[in-house]
Amino acid sequence: MRLPEPHAEPHGSAAERHPGYAAPAYAARCGTPSSAYAALDLGTNNCRLLVGAPAHAGFRVVDSFSRIVRLGEGLAATGRLSETAMDRAVAALAACAEKLARRPVRHLQAVATEACRRATNGAAFLARVEAETGLRPRIISAREEAELAMESCSPLLEEQDRRALLFDIGGGSTEIAWIRSPPGRRRRLASTAMALVRCQPSSSAMSPCRSAW
Repeated sequence: MRLPEPHAEPHGSAAERHPGYAAPAYAARCGTPSSAYAALDLGTNNCRLLVGAPAHAGFRVVDSFSRIVRLGEGLAATGRLSETAMDRAVAALAACAEKLARRPVRHLQAVATEACRRATNGAAFLARVEAETGLRPRIISAREEAELAMESCSPLLEEQDRRALLFDIGGGSTEIAWIRSPPGRRRRLASTAMALVRCQPSSSAMSPCRSAW
């Protein structure tokens, strides 16, 4: 489900905008005796949180969050994350932290992808995220991003499926993964990150995309 485009958030940190603000104490509820696990993905376009509990056939989703933040807006032109984009992302991450503070989880895995990989101020932005929300997203490589996408989709393969090609098309990059499952052997996964495409929100954006392909 696609959510409405977010409104630009005001400049300044959450502490500056709200006197007495304290980062959500979600960390105190991680590692508690709970059956739930949480995954947070801070992408170039979206911020997503998924909380799931083990079920007989995998995991049952117990809570979720998704918001378009456009963190990579203007990144290709400046090489930096803009203040407005960072404010949008921090506001979304604060909402995720509040959800996690209300629901104990056994383990949280939080990652950041292409926008934070490429931006010269990506590390500084994540330091701000930790200071204001208590969350600590980890920047992952393009290869790890492809491998995680591949592992999440591998249960969709049938026993007789020997090969599959996976395209993970994101807001800032596209990963392509080749999955092989030799007969009589445990499924073997191999992946590579390829065909990086970045489109700007302008009428001339399609030209570089076509030439990249």
